[in-house]
Amino acid sequence: MDISSLENAYRAGTLTPSAEVARIYDAIEGMGERPVWISLVPREEAITRARALEADEAARKLPLYGIPFAVKDNFDVAGIPTTAACPAFAHTPEKTATIVQKLLDAGAILIGKTNMDQFATGLVGTRTPYGICSSAFSAKHISGGSSSGSAVAVASGLVSFSLGTDTAGSGRVPAAFNNLVGLKPTRGLLSTNGLLPACRTLDCATIFAETCADASRVFAVACGFDADDAYSRTPRPGEGATPWSGLTSGFRFGVLNAASREFFGDEASAAQYEAAVYAFAALGGTPIEFDYTPFRSTASLLYKGPWVAERLAALKDFFVTDPDTVDPTVGGIISGAAKYTAVEAFDATYELESLRRETAVIWQQADFLLLPTAATHYTIEQVQAAPIELNTNLGYYTNFVNLLDLAAVAVPAGFKTDNLPFSVTLVGQAFTDEGLLRVADRLHRARSQTLGGSSRELAATPPVATNAAPNGCIFMTVVGAHLAGQPLNGQLTQRKARLIQATRTHGDYRLYALANTTPPKPGLVYSPGFGGEGIEVEVWAMPEETVGSFLNLIPPPLGLGTVRLADGSLVKGFLCEPAGLEGAEEITHLNGWRRYIATKS
Repeated sequence: MDISSLENAYRAGTLTPSAEVARIYDAIEGMGERPVWISLVPREEAITRARALEADEAARKLPLYGIPFAVKDNFDVAGIPTTAACPAFAHTPEKTATIVQKLLDAGAILIGKTNMDQFATGLVGTRTPYGICSSAFSAKHISGGSSSGSAVAVASGLVSFSLGTDTAGSGRVPAAFNNLVGLKPTRGLLSTNGLLPACRTLDCATIFAETCADASRVFAVACGFDADDAYSRTPRPGEGATPWSGLTSGFRFGVLNAASREFFGDEASAAQYEAAVYAFAALGGTPIEFDYTPFRSTASLLYKGPWVAERLAALKDFFVTDPDTVDPTVGGIISGAAKYTAVEAFDATYELESLRRETAVIWQQADFLLLPTAATHYTIEQVQAAPIELNTNLGYYTNFVNLLDLAAVAVPAGFKTDNLPFSVTLVGQAFTDEGLLRVADRLHRARSQTLGGSSRELAATPPVATNAAPNGCIFMTVVGAHLAGQPLNGQLTQRKARLIQATRTHGDYRLYALANTTPPKPGLVYSPGFGGEGIEVEVWAMPEETVGSFLNLIPPPLGLGTVRLADGSLVKGFLCEPAGLEGAEEITHLNGWRRYIATKS
């Protein structure tokens, strides 16, 4: 059950966390522990935790109070073996991974640890001795991997959200094949302390959820700098700003040009991708075609270059002593890493930097990319017959993302003619995660009706909260020469600000045409009790990192203050010092600068 529905039931008293946990264990007993789970928190232990939360009045205010979740079995949980889907590797940690502990501290209830492609090596979900997970929509088709069990646990209604990992697409492909949202955050935003690495420089902890709103809520709890994680980081003020995420129209999204589209013969997927492009355009976006070639070249580095050696680095001691206990396909990939030299590693790094420069051109044209999450959906039988080739095909649109330090959100985008789910992924620059979730939510609601593998209605769930300024931005109110089409508007657009809305101020403002200004400028003055009709203004979302240079351009007697809008909200904007009104003409009766300019033409 999605988080908001559970919360509503808890508040209404129609359900308790302990009753929900009991239901989950009953469902697991009915389905069987395998292949979704590798290990479970003992039933009574989970119910005891739920009852302890119920008895604690303060706990009811926790952001994830009573919400059940699961974690992939490469995250450490104190007292529960970590196997990474290799029984011979199993060990029982004494400390819980940082991100898992954060979720527990927020009131969430851990149900267990989920199945996976062994050592997080694969996008298929078949490389495990604990049984093969299939898609929640077809027993014949793969669930996707390596975070297979984490996705199926959510799609099957056993937990409200789960954690996976993503090096090559493992937080996105399983989401696609199970009608889920898969958030692959910017590298380092979620701690990987207590996570068995696959490729430590590239790994991300990921979130599976039924809605973008749920993913956003879990992300907010899980984020935070971790001094014990050498790869943990936080954005600088304004870094990753997404002014476009607040737009109802005018955002720009990159789409594959005709020559770049590859669906490996799956015409139904090709049609669904085209439908998603049209849907985004109908939501107000402008599609920008681009050539996928440099992204594809980047993707090929992940398994055909020396980054695969990181997989051996993470397991070198175990792999030397127990190679025969490893899945043959996984073992073949990891053992192949030994052939790479330090020289080849540096050469590949140089190549990656060149590709990074080449791919960066698209960010001058588009706000984010819209790609198929997976080009097609294979059966278990097909994957077992060609495990390397088909796995490579599944990573066609995912493998480049972490190498280029990008953020991504996989989101359901309808069903194909074979009744299997189709998904697209929004890819943005580092730290644009929250903005991507905002926009992805709109597409999800335009293209989907149901949640996960259930018949529950997406429309009954709340959207991602949008009452604040877009990520990394502040709202800036302009009233005169900075309005769209006016002489100084370029000072906003050059700083990547985007127009959010045209509106009016509260009625207690007067407007003056100032004397001796070039170009002509108005002065907005707060006049308590005036009770007018309000003055025409525009609200722009401006990246925080560009605000300083913008303020430096504001001449006296103008300055930046707080403006109350007609809806009562308070935003930053231009105000005039009282001394600046000397020689000025009051034009309040015209209700805006554009009408005044029209009278002078």
